[in-house]
Amino acid sequence: MASMKAVRIHFFGGPEVLRVEDVPVPEPKAGEILLRVQAASVNPVDYKIRSGKYPLLKAEDLPVTMGRDVAGTVERLGEGVSGFRVGEALYAMLGRDRGGYAQYVILKPEEAAAKPETLNATEAGAVPLAALTAWQGLFDHGGLKQGQRVLIHGAGGGVGHLAVQFARAKGAWVAATASSQDVKFVKELGADQVIDHKAQKFEDAVEPVDLVYDLISGETEDRSWAVLKEGGILVSTLHEPDKDKAAAYKARGARYMAQPDAGQLAEIAKLIDGGLVRVQVQKVFPLAQAAEAQRVAEEEHTQGKIVLDTA
Repeated sequence: MASMKAVRIHFFGGPEVLRVEDVPVPEPKAGEILLRVQAASVNPVDYKIRSGKYPLLKAEDLPVTMGRDVAGTVERLGEGVSGFRVGEALYAMLGRDRGGYAQYVILKPEEAAAKPETLNATEAGAVPLAALTAWQGLFDHGGLKQGQRVLIHGAGGGVGHLAVQFARAKGAWVAATASSQDVKFVKELGADQVIDHKAQKFEDAVEPVDLVYDLISGETEDRSWAVLKEGGILVSTLHEPDKDKAAAYKARGARYMAQPDAGQLAEIAKLIDGGLVRVQVQKVFPLAQAAEAQRVAEEEHTQGKIVLDTA
């Protein structure tokens, strides 16, 4: 049986628990796609999983392969798969039952879409989870529409930098908070107003908005209620917003987890290929250095995404 390299964890802990191991190349069953992975991105959920802080993964579920999104080419199609061809370049967000820090991975058709033509594999690998998180937070949960106003916290990161561009592409007015080293970058992404969160209080600078998209939480969330219009909504990727505060400000709160969605990835690819959205990749590591890649993502300031080259 053919083998491949995969990065797995057998127990929870720091980056040192990541192991590069030889495991069998998976066989695509009926309705599945075998992808030869060229790039996989490093996301905050990865180090939450690794450290045991992800509630849906228990110690008895280990070992698991890390990683939630990938870009690569179709190696083989399972019986009954249509609409894809061998050699086609795809990008995808994986379900929680599989990991992308590997040389091959099984995809389900509803998770994958054609890679944006204007991106190379490394850039495409940076997109799926961050882009779907931003897209679903803004539009599915936040209901953001053309002409509305949104405040995005953490706009310089992987999810945030895409959220700014998606909101602008859909015709919203965008305010954003960022660290001082990211202010220029976020302005270049098209934000209408950018606040250095250490130099100025955003609640003193931003006029009321329809949506607060919060990637920071904590006291940032607590202060955000004051900038929401009556009937507005605060959407968080991190925890359930305070229902009492929402009621006090006559607003709403929502927390969500991003889900794979091939249709949304196809729409995102059109925006990228149309020049309306660009992807920022800060660093690329080889698969063998996945532990260092996670350490950098967790401990250092990053602008945009960190990607693993799995080829």
